[in-house]
Amino acid sequence: MLNKQQIRHCLDTFEEMFPEAECELTHSNPFELLVAVVLSAQATDALVNKVTPQLFEKYKKPADYIAVPLEELQDDIKRIGLYRNKAKNIKKLSQTLVEKFNGEVPPSKKELESLAGVGRKTANVVASVAFDEPAIAVDTHVERVSKRLALCRWKDSVLEVEKTLMRKIPVEEWSVTHHRMIFFGRYHCKAQRPNCEECPLLFLCREGQKRMKKKEKTS
Repeated sequence: MLNKQQIRHCLDTFEEMFPEAECELTHSNPFELLVAVVLSAQATDALVNKVTPQLFEKYKKPADYIAVPLEELQDDIKRIGLYRNKAKNIKKLSQTLVEKFNGEVPPSKKELESLAGVGRKTANVVASVAFDEPAIAVDTHVERVSKRLALCRWKDSVLEVEKTLMRKIPVEEWSVTHHRMIFFGRYHCKAQRPNCEECPLLFLCREGQKRMKKKEKTS
């Protein structure tokens, strides 16, 4: 596990590499963000961003999703994986927003998690991006980077990864670090072909060092 000084170096490196990191899901208000994040489960942001422009042009508010037949909404998002289940969840969460929250997206994580299709990660993203609440949403990129760099343990669950990062990273840096770690994992420390050769954190990364030694033996 990395010590405080090493963690600080990682955070500074993330900032140097991706100073402008931010949520890449296209949205113009909290409700659009909520729908986009729900759609992004097990799908890339790039694919979601291809679908949402037309979707958000057609559906402006929760009531619009409630009014449309389920089959029509499914057809509107069928390019995205798990579209049937996601369409049901979007209609259900829209109903809840109208009935319990006056049609508005609630800012608290607990209230967000009460919505259909909204788990801890989605709630953290929406609370952080839409309402500037400090949060670290652990997606596949954040989890992979955290474990490869030994910011947490390999056996840690997603929740344990989140709690460890919250403990080790200053609260005022939670949200921006979450975005920078996503960028680091998405564009540099990739799942299949991490760019270990050019990684400024290789000297701290046992996983990267193992990969480099293995590569040297096979070359």
